[in-house]
Amino acid sequence: MAEITAAPTALLDLRGVRKTFRTPERHERTVLEGVDFKLEEGEIVALLGKSGSGKSTLLRIMAGLIKANGGEVKYRGRPITGPARGISMVFQSFALFPWLTVQENVELGLEAAGIGKAEREERANEAIDLIGLGGYESAYPKELSGGMRQRVGFARALVMRPDVLLLDEPFSALDVLTSETLREDLVELWDERKIPTKGILLISHNIEEAVSVADRVLVFSSDPGRVRAEIRVNLPRPRDTESAAFRQIVDEVYTLMTANVRGGGLGAAEQLTLGYRLPDTTPGKMAGLLETIAEAPFHGRADLPQLAEETELEDDQLFHLFEGLRVLGLARIAAGDIFVTPSGQAFVEAEDAYRKDLFAEALVKNIPLAAHIRRVLDERKDHRAPEDRFLQELQDYLTDDEAERVLETAITWGRYAEIFDYDYNAGVLMLPEEVVEEMEAGDDIHDDTDLRE
Repeated sequence: MAEITAAPTALLDLRGVRKTFRTPERHERTVLEGVDFKLEEGEIVALLGKSGSGKSTLLRIMAGLIKANGGEVKYRGRPITGPARGISMVFQSFALFPWLTVQENVELGLEAAGIGKAEREERANEAIDLIGLGGYESAYPKELSGGMRQRVGFARALVMRPDVLLLDEPFSALDVLTSETLREDLVELWDERKIPTKGILLISHNIEEAVSVADRVLVFSSDPGRVRAEIRVNLPRPRDTESAAFRQIVDEVYTLMTANVRGGGLGAAEQLTLGYRLPDTTPGKMAGLLETIAEAPFHGRADLPQLAEETELEDDQLFHLFEGLRVLGLARIAAGDIFVTPSGQAFVEAEDAYRKDLFAEALVKNIPLAAHIRRVLDERKDHRAPEDRFLQELQDYLTDDEAERVLETAITWGRYAEIFDYDYNAGVLMLPEEVVEEMEAGDDIHDDTDLRE
């Protein structure tokens, strides 16, 4: 009788993971819902998603730094109940102690784990040499470039000889050349088995970075966050970023990243709520991108990867711009392309003053928060309202920080459209003076008509 061998246990195994936070007003906000994920031995997985979708929260759950509210989180078949010794994490910020040398920063985790001084020094020296920082052991963080400081972060993680390496946008704070060099060095260490790590999970906002590194690319949805799609990258490393196969996968990821569950445009099937997470961009930037798409060489329709290359904008910036244009009805996205809508074309062709009118119309029609603010200001006798009134409403849906960002974005959009104004010193929203004058003039005409009757 043939012997039956058990399937290898995944390094990380998440099933139905849920995470909620409570606002100071005791409202519950769901950040993650129904997250299913496995990290198998011998693979690099990249996780792509919009800002605020809960990706960093998920990594902290995997690392045992915070607890999930539901579901199962296992490392090598065992539930994670606290920081797991086989898992290390590298953060976006360098997170170094400025008063400690490179050597001391790298040794920190070993010291916390109770490793003796001689072994700490030996392992730290190995990690420092491995990551390309030999000779800088006695340097302080302020003496290092950004790339070198992030190398210290990698050395501090690798010195723990982890099974699993969790990378939370570790290259995003670096310039393009430094980021590319550090990324290539890490992949080389992985491919040549110079590090003991058995699996890597990378959070990234850069699609080309993800496709150039990962064996699998996962697309994460938002509000709440969950794994929505997966693409396998069956290309040998190092990868030719100009090859047709590579570009095809990049295009596929762009299509998935910009695909809306309810369709490529905003219509009756998609009803935004007051707490809709407004994309973090400005009317000026959206107008600039819309003009680029409308003009040559795109003439109203642009392939997303080609547009990214043409504008030289980071993917995360582009996704915010795409989302803003989409929800305002100025553009639609389908099959990896972005199209200027008739409303968008009218906006591009309009003079500045009329552009604001068109933007105002789209804003009030499509963005519930903007329409709500304007309605409140219209109904108040003095046409003024404190920003805290709207912040408290947003905090029913969003964290405090995100509520502040969303309100700030709404104010920026509303001021451009001239549907309301804002006093930064007083923290008060108000109708523009000319709007109030028009309303009062209309009331006077109405009163005169009543008297004549």
